[in-house]
Amino acid sequence: MKKLTLVIPAKNESESLPNVLSELSKLSLNTIVVLEKEDLVTIESIKNFENIKIIYQKNRGYGDALIEGINNVKTDYFSIFNADGSFVPKELDTMYNKLENDSIDFVFGSRYSNGGSSEDDTIITLIGNKIFTLMGNVFFSLNISDILYTFVMGKTSLAKEINLLEKDFALCVELPIKAKLNGHKIVSIPCHERPRIAGKKKVNAFKDGFLILTSMIKLFFSYKFKSK
Repeated sequence: MKKLTLVIPAKNESESLPNVLSELSKLSLNTIVVLEKEDLVTIESIKNFENIKIIYQKNRGYGDALIEGINNVKTDYFSIFNADGSFVPKELDTMYNKLENDSIDFVFGSRYSNGGSSEDDTIITLIGNKIFTLMGNVFFSLNISDILYTFVMGKTSLAKEINLLEKDFALCVELPIKAKLNGHKIVSIPCHERPRIAGKKKVNAFKDGFLILTSMIKLFFSYKFKSK
């Protein structure tokens, strides 16, 4: 997978990131880790890892880390890969083959399609995800089954062109919606979400749910006015 670069946002992930990088080292992948300069504990935890590129965020936020990371990718493909240990590295092969052989532009992992599963979901995040996924499919014709899961692989040039702007967790809906609105071919594939190594979720279900809803409303009306 020489054409692929992983983008790993890793704020305060000193407990889990070394394990994730150790697991990924067996695959010989290009890897970008995005950190805040002040996050000295996480920086120290990965000081012995070679062949990774560390980028320090100029701003703040999960979405901002991803945008900065993607903008620094030089390979044909990128993949968002979380630092908490919940993603399964072997699933990268399936995503990569979709991009290489099936004329797909973006592949979205799904815990809820047939064959997918999660050991980390809660009833609140499950219900919220179902609602937001339904909205994405109804209002934007996404035809995906897990809009809030950020295990994504796609063509780097297209991701840079769609002008991602969201600096927080709302980027997880902005990416598939803008990809679809720009006419790119997107698909879901089943994935398994493992338990987080540190056992801590960084998503605030209600606060981030409001940000996600606001982003979807903005994108909907922006699209409606642009299409007139």
